[in-house]
Amino acid sequence: MGRLRPRIGVTTSRRTGWRVFPLIAFSVWLAGGRAVRWNTSREADIAAVDGLVVGGGDDISPDLYQGQLVAAARLDPDRDALERRLLMEALEQGKPVLGICRGAQMLNVALGGNLHQNAYAQYHDSRYRWTILPRKTVRVRAGTLLAQIVGTDPMRVNALHTQAVDRLGQDLAIVARDEGGMPQAIERCVPPFALGVQWHPEHLFYARRQRAIFAALVAAAAADRTGQQIDAAAVQT
Repeated sequence: MGRLRPRIGVTTSRRTGWRVFPLIAFSVWLAGGRAVRWNTSREADIAAVDGLVVGGGDDISPDLYQGQLVAAARLDPDRDALERRLLMEALEQGKPVLGICRGAQMLNVALGGNLHQNAYAQYHDSRYRWTILPRKTVRVRAGTLLAQIVGTDPMRVNALHTQAVDRLGQDLAIVARDEGGMPQAIERCVPPFALGVQWHPEHLFYARRQRAIFAALVAAAAADRTGQQIDAAAVQT
């Protein structure tokens, strides 16, 4: 079956990728795919894969969206350039994309949006969390791709971010928010499949609804390979 598994390119941080990639690869494998690790020291060719995951870690340079540099920011301009290129190439070639935390933010920035660099200063009713445990509640908007995948019941997720989507990029919509109204997921309103979640589903692989996110990505990658259409509701695991 190995050769039949859709290949999913996964971008990671040079600093933390060694511990993050195995979790994403495991989630992709459970979903029926095979992950290929990419970073700035490895050649990345979107034509060689069937889908893309842009992982977390590192802050996006504010130069990309006319923001102000924050002293505590950890930047990797080479990674910014790599992921921006891969995202645009994936969308142009009709290949599905999943953005995780920073990846959701990069999806927004690549399509012309910007970020709140201190999101909790903007959303005072959002409770600050910094944990891989599911301690934050998000609500998914009905009638969206994400709702097809995970349903609309309140969902507990983790949180490892201080930035969040501000102005939306082209063809994007906010599809989940936390209790204080802070954006927690975005998706593209036109094909191909492009979803960004502010939390880290790879740390929650034991949760059915989090596995369903990876299952939807891999199903979309497999469908694109065969020219079929994906029914997101049918891939929940």
